[in-house]
Amino acid sequence: MKLERVCVVGAGTIGSLCAVHMAQVANVSLLVRRPEQAKAINDNGLRVTGKSELVSDVLATTDPDELPECDLVIAATKATQLEAAISPLEGRIAEATFMTIQNGIGAEKVVSRYGSWPIVSSVTFMSGTRHSDHHIEYELDTATWMGPYHESGISQEVVQGVGDLFRRAGLKVEVLEDLRPAQWSKLIFNCVVNGVAAVTDLPHVRLFAQRESPGDLGHFVRDVMDEGKAVAAARGIELFEDPWEMNVQAVSHGQTDYDEYAHVPSMLADIRSGQATEVDFILGSLVSEAGEAGVDVPLSWGLYRLVKAREVAAAKQRESA
Repeated sequence: MKLERVCVVGAGTIGSLCAVHMAQVANVSLLVRRPEQAKAINDNGLRVTGKSELVSDVLATTDPDELPECDLVIAATKATQLEAAISPLEGRIAEATFMTIQNGIGAEKVVSRYGSWPIVSSVTFMSGTRHSDHHIEYELDTATWMGPYHESGISQEVVQGVGDLFRRAGLKVEVLEDLRPAQWSKLIFNCVVNGVAAVTDLPHVRLFAQRESPGDLGHFVRDVMDEGKAVAAARGIELFEDPWEMNVQAVSHGQTDYDEYAHVPSMLADIRSGQATEVDFILGSLVSEAGEAGVDVPLSWGLYRLVKAREVAAAKQRESA
């Protein structure tokens, strides 16, 4: 299967990183929400600095009718924006393969409502900072995990082809036969790290793993992650990686207890900007799964409700500013 034409839906941090790298090996178009972003990208190119130093000419548009034919669509919006971004593609690009790359679980079901496309499921730990509509600083060049969404009838061979495209584009990838263990590993990690960051206004720093005294934050992080692991076990999921070890490893690279250059999780970034977070798709998914599995998760419920309250407070602060 040839993958020579790629459409990326969404030009935030992850979408932009995918688009710039894919443009090194394929023809790339971008479907974005805002006309001013489309103009900025078309006028200046899409630029990535940091782990990669690239500027790529890609076609950016807000109009699905202006998109050229494509072989692969990478749906890279936030989970909160996915349905609005994908619904205009209903009845279009019928021959394409779709790839979801959202936080949480359930993105594949959203895409399936609007077409019978074969779907590659993925989760990524790539991250960066968005400096402008056409400039992203690439900070974490960790792997994207991908696998088949079996309900869509996709073959492992197609998924492998998408993985090969990522590698040729200079992106790290691991192709799995079953993505669910990896999805759940990241879901649990994201539930706690994103949730705690949103509530505390702390970036992801060493405090998240510190358990030297009874008041250390790491105890709470570990306890909430243990709830998530219990839900995964009840759902018959053997985790791909231990979320606690993922957390420890992520904050063990020379950071101080509060490092201004530490990674700011996406839900904290949303809170700081007064926007709605992805909490319903991340923590909300976990507590829903817990309810279906009959697992009691009081700490996860508490964290979920605190993030929802922080959303309200942040929106009020932005209105009054």
